[in-house]
Order: sequence, then structure tokens, then C-alpha cells
Amino acid sequence: MMVFAVIISGMTFAGGLLTNTNTNIAFNRNFARDGIIGIDGVYSNPAGVAFMSNGFHLSLNIQNVYQTRTIESGMTVPVFQGTPFHNPFTLNGSNADGVKTFKGEATVPILPSVQAALNYDKWGFQAGFSLIGGGGKCTYGNGLGSFERTIAMIPAILQATNSTYQKQYGLDLGLGTTSPGYGVSSYIKGQQYIFGFQFGATYKFNEHLAAYGGFRFNYIYNKYTGSITGISANIGGKPEMLYDYFGNRATEAQTNAAVYAATAAATTDEGVKQQLQQAAALYGQMAKTFDATKNSFADKHLDCTQNGWGITPIIGVDYKTGPLNIGARLEFTNHLNIENDTERDDTGLFGDGVNTPNDIPGIVTVGAQYELLPSLRVMASYHYFFDKNAKMADNKQKKLGGNTQEYLAGVEWDITKDLMVSIGGQRTKYDLADGGYLNDMSFVTSSYSLGFGAKFKIAKNMAVNIAYFFTNYEKFDKEYDSVTELAGQSFNTHNTDRFSRTNKVLGAGIDIDF
Repeated sequence: MMVFAVIISGMTFAGGLLTNTNTNIAFNRNFARDGIIGIDGVYSNPAGVAFMSNGFHLSLNIQNVYQTRTIESGMTVPVFQGTPFHNPFTLNGSNADGVKTFKGEATVPILPSVQAALNYDKWGFQAGFSLIGGGGKCTYGNGLGSFERTIAMIPAILQATNSTYQKQYGLDLGLGTTSPGYGVSSYIKGQQYIFGFQFGATYKFNEHLAAYGGFRFNYIYNKYTGSITGISANIGGKPEMLYDYFGNRATEAQTNAAVYAATAAATTDEGVKQQLQQAAALYGQMAKTFDATKNSFADKHLDCTQNGWGITPIIGVDYKTGPLNIGARLEFTNHLNIENDTERDDTGLFGDGVNTPNDIPGIVTVGAQYELLPSLRVMASYHYFFDKNAKMADNKQKKLGGNTQEYLAGVEWDITKDLMVSIGGQRTKYDLADGGYLNDMSFVTSSYSLGFGAKFKIAKNMAVNIAYFFTNYEKFDKEYDSVTELAGQSFNTHNTDRFSRTNKVLGAGIDIDF
């Protein structure tokens, strides 16, 4: 039974359904930026940048991001109802209902982004850099439910194997216990980054209408490291490290087989000889079984880096009249593959040089800004992501019920000519259907976000942005049945996962006009 291969397969090529739109501090304090005119529009409304003044405009931004990802995992084995093995996680620290909590922390101490634009009377040229996807390191110091579900079945397997040998051969292998339990040291760390380098140009047809055309070069860097070590189980009333235990049992059985074989060879009584030969064969088979079982509990490690690149074409348009400005942008789906660069793989699942689909979904945005007063503006935006057109490993995108939609709104108020404050909200709605798309290594849930901040003018041509936003994620419950196969036996299991996240971002930036 290849324990590590079974459990790690749940997070293989764990791409994420998540596009970063917080590419500028201005977004963090007011999410509805798709109809604004400003330097942060290099990402959110590139056509609108054409209406900025002639000259060179630059925005430098740094964000600090902290996230948590929590999965409450449970499993039941119907065939073991009424026994200690019915809720296997109770054998290693779950709550009374057999639900165990696994928590990961993702941090990005410094998340940089840059936007730049050079405007002439009609033509303008732009460049930008940001992390369009991923952007963090998530560490699960105690592994994941998908790691542990297979291991949690080991006490039941040991008990069942012992009973089988007793019934068939009248032989007690000593694998049973009156106090079943198991232990494991598991760890997984994932890093996912999509670096976006954007270039484009605008053309201002007149004082009302401008258009944009450009592209974003995307470079993907993912890295997964993990290990499962020290698998143990209670045998005969005490915890045993299973790799060493079955290694010793294999040696012991092989010794017994040799003794019975030698004794049989020296015996002239054919009846006794036959019994001794049968015993030798039985112990020989036991030695092979114990040795194969021992290898299943050896420490396993994974170290794999994935790389890929692709280009996203982008077009945009902006219309400006009086107090109203309307912007729209279309980013096409970027079809690309990521390739494994594998240093170590005890799973057999991350073959070096293997390519896997990892498309970046397209997006269409529409936004508007309206000036209620010279000092007061309101904004609203809509985002639609083409997630189901973005191919992923094993066509995982087909498990989505539909595409992602976002609704955004915000308001800005110029308190003085040098101080502006703003606040914004965002509703992100994923269509996750029955949750088949989700796994505990990489998941998203629908959410509400709230951001606020201020812009300070510190010089005639220079302003500082500061902002903070947080995201309140909904919990998503997933239930599914599966079959666990161990030691030549199959068990139907019922599994539950409750997914939840937190997200907090603090940032500052500076805008300069030359």
C-alpha cells in the first residue's frame, strides 16, 4: 500500500481559482476601480489612463498579506459502526464527532507592484508589474485531512489482518490491541506565484473616447515540498514505529521459515516433513508480506518546482462625459502548461519534465464613476471570469457549476485639496456546485470584502496612498463517498470537509507625476 502516493494525489498540481485584483493600494481602499481615471488604471481601466495629463506617471506599491486556511475534516467507515474504527480520526486527536481541524498559514511580507504611463496628446504608453495570481507561501505544519485519511485506516487494517490469519491459519500475528491509535508527522508547504508584466498603448480619439490594446506576459512559479514520517500505531497495547516494527517481524518470520525448512529437510517422517514444509512456506509468505508492508511505512518526501509562461491579450475602452466616466476591459484566457522540475518524488506522481494544463482564466470588467459633487465621487464595477474555459489538470474546471462573478462599489471624498478618504466593498461569488472542484490543498469560497484608506498629497506632484482591507469568507461544506484500498482490502468511507479562510491586507504606495 503506497500510503504517500495515495494521500498526496489529492493535491497534485493544486492550481487555484483565484485572480489577484489588488494590484495597487488605491484598489485596497476602494475596490470599484474599473471606471476610474488614475495611474492604477494601468491594470483596472487602462483605456481611462489616456485622460490623465500629458507626461510620465508612476505608482510604486507594497502590500503585506496574511491569510489562514482552515479545513475541518471528518470521515466514517460504515462497516465498522459500533467499533473504535467507525470514526478513525478519533484515534489521533479529533473531537468527539471524529472531526479534525487542519490549519494552514499563508504570508506575503512584501507584495510589490508598479504601474507606469507616458501620455502624449493622443497616444499613451503603459507598463506594469504585479502578482496576478498566488503570491504566498502556505504551510500546513500538521499536514491535511487528505494526508491522514489513509493513515487513519491503519489500526483497522491491522486488526482485520490479525483476525484473518487467526481464522484461516489459527495464527495470532500479534497485530491487535485493546487501545487502538495511530500517529504520523506530516508536513506540506506550497508556493504559488503568477508574475505579470503588462505592456500596452492607448489612443485618445477625442475628449470623450479612448481605447487600449496590450498584453500581459505571465510567468508561473509553483513549488511544493512535503513529507510524511514516523507513521506509528498501537500494537499489543503500545505505540510502534511501523517501518521498524514490520522490518523486525519480516526478519523474525524469515528466520522461522529457515528453521522449519531445515528441520523438514532433516526429518524422515513424510507426514511431519509435509507439516514442517507448510509451516516454512507460511512463514516465508509472512516474511514477504511484512517486508512489503514495511516499505509502505518508510518516510516519504516530495520536492517539486513547476514553471510555465504565457501571454494574455488585453483590450479596453473608456468613455468620458461630464461627471460620468465608464470603462471596460477584456482579458482573454491564457492557455498554458506548467512543467515539473522534480528534485525528489517518493510518490511517483510528479514525474520530472511532465507538463500539465494550468490556464489563466479570462475576465471582462465594466465600471463607472460618477461625480456627485466636485469633492464626492461614487463608483461601481462588475467582473466576470471565464473559469470554465480555463483548462486545468484532469479537466478540474468541469467540476465548477459556472463562472465567477464579482460586484464592487465604492465612494471617495476629498476632505481637503490634499486629503482624500475612500471606502469600498466587494462581493465575490464562486459557483462551486457540489464542491468536487475543491481540495484541501487549494480552495476558494465565496466572500465579502471591505476596504478603506486615504490618499495624502505630500507635494505638488506626489501623493501617498495607505489602505487596509479584509475579506470575510463563507464556509463551504463538502460531503462525498470514496473507497480506501489498503493491504488488498477495500473500505467504503464517507468524508466531510468544511472549508474556510481569512484574509487581511495592509499596504502603502506612492504616486508621482513628472
